[in-house]
Amino acid sequence: MSDTSARSYVSGIHSKQPWFVLSAARHFSLFGSDNPSISHFYSFEAGNTAEQTMAIPDGCIDILFDCHESRPAAKVCGTTMQATNAHFSAGHRYFGVRFVPGIIPDFLQASASELVEHELNLLDAAPLIRDTFEQIVSQPEFALQAELFSRFYAGKQPRQASSASAQAVQAIRESHGNIRVRDLEQLTGYTTRTLQRQFHSDMGMSPKAFSRIIRCQSAVYDINHRDELAFSELACDLGFSDQSHFLREFKQFVSTTPVDYQKRIQHETYLNRIRYC
Repeated sequence: MSDTSARSYVSGIHSKQPWFVLSAARHFSLFGSDNPSISHFYSFEAGNTAEQTMAIPDGCIDILFDCHESRPAAKVCGTTMQATNAHFSAGHRYFGVRFVPGIIPDFLQASASELVEHELNLLDAAPLIRDTFEQIVSQPEFALQAELFSRFYAGKQPRQASSASAQAVQAIRESHGNIRVRDLEQLTGYTTRTLQRQFHSDMGMSPKAFSRIIRCQSAVYDINHRDELAFSELACDLGFSDQSHFLREFKQFVSTTPVDYQKRIQHETYLNRIRYC
């Protein structure tokens, strides 16, 4: 794939974990999926700074395989609600599956609230995946690992959310998180109380919390992919009350200020680290 095509593919991914990319020893590889529930697959070898790698809120479920020869493991990672240490081991090769924000695969034996801000052992949460787990952690080729997981997931469905939650998730994603609960109430036809209850049951968090996550991911996306960017305009476009509100929330979610984050990804050539396979 040409560099232009690869960058075009990367720009189509709106659930970012930039510190994973920057902590990779070499390249951070991506592979697409034909399944609409899966955002993408990724693979990397953790570098020497991996122990300090942060996961930022993205609204996604990740399944992460540690493909170490003698100590392979896998875990289910629910979204964090603020920047949190991701605990990678230097020199280990990882293979990950990231589901689309708001999607919970139905083969996981865990409630939404058990997933948010938690990491579960994959074989405890999904015993039927054991054979696929053993095949994936012993397979050195990234594309074949993605094929193995795709084969396992073929014919499976995401967990069915209520109509209220499904409509709210779609609206929040389409608005880049810049939407109020009262707008969701009018859109879905459900009262705020019912919407809050259904959404928390289906997603493990409130609609407001999910909106904040998607809004911050939108800010990260724009900083990653726009050469000319005024933070005051970005804050306004995303519906923050003022720039100081934007700065506070970005730092809570990303563990640094927007200015420092921009300098970091430019200095370490974030996009040039990514390879699309």
